[in-house]
Amino acid sequence: MNSNKMRTLALTLLVGAATQVVAAPAPVTELNGNSAQGGDNSLARLERMIEARNQVQIDMQRQLDQLASEMDELRGLVERNSYDLSQMLERQRELYREVDALSRQPQKEVDETSDSTPASTETYTSNVSENEAYESAVNLILKEKDYPGAVKAFQAFLSAYPESVYKPNAHYWLGQLYFTQSQLKEAGEQFTAVASFSDSNKRADAMLKLGVIAERSKKPDEAKKYYQQVIELYPGSTSSRQAEKNLKALAK
Repeated sequence: MNSNKMRTLALTLLVGAATQVVAAPAPVTELNGNSAQGGDNSLARLERMIEARNQVQIDMQRQLDQLASEMDELRGLVERNSYDLSQMLERQRELYREVDALSRQPQKEVDETSDSTPASTETYTSNVSENEAYESAVNLILKEKDYPGAVKAFQAFLSAYPESVYKPNAHYWLGQLYFTQSQLKEAGEQFTAVASFSDSNKRADAMLKLGVIAERSKKPDEAKKYYQQVIELYPGSTSSRQAEKNLKALAK
């Protein structure tokens, strides 16, 4: 009996304790002024971080754009230098052939009192002094690499032999020498002189060079005119194919 009373009392106490726990109000944390201020600071820091990251991305993109532009410029310079180098190598090969042909020509003295002038269609002259003067100027380029000396030698040659069959070639090589030294005005004058000889085998390349000079002088319309003339007058030639490439590049 006492045992049942004790059990009943214990159960009553447990139920009462449980009721108090369930009925107890849930703790409430109020947001005071300090908590609100802390939230604002966190939001401001987050905004600054996002802004800084965006600025870094903008700076990186700007640097990438600049690098891409510089790469395009370098690529253009490499292509142009490759073309100039190939042209110079081709001209050197032609010079070697000319020198070799000159060395095979019979060296005959001519009567200085003779007033006969070699025909413009001749490739070589029988005038020993004229041959030697021209060959000497050529050797300054090929053998001695004395380009300033070659300029003077070709100028002296043209002055001494104004009606020489080598006149177109002398003008052409003067143009080449000036062109490689970026003296575009002087080079243009020499190539124009070559272009005036309709039967010169250097005429096509001289006209092509006039187009390149016009292009580098920021005269695209004039450059197109020269390129089109080369294509029309010398179809299928090396100069014509290069003129077509240059025209396409100008159209971009």
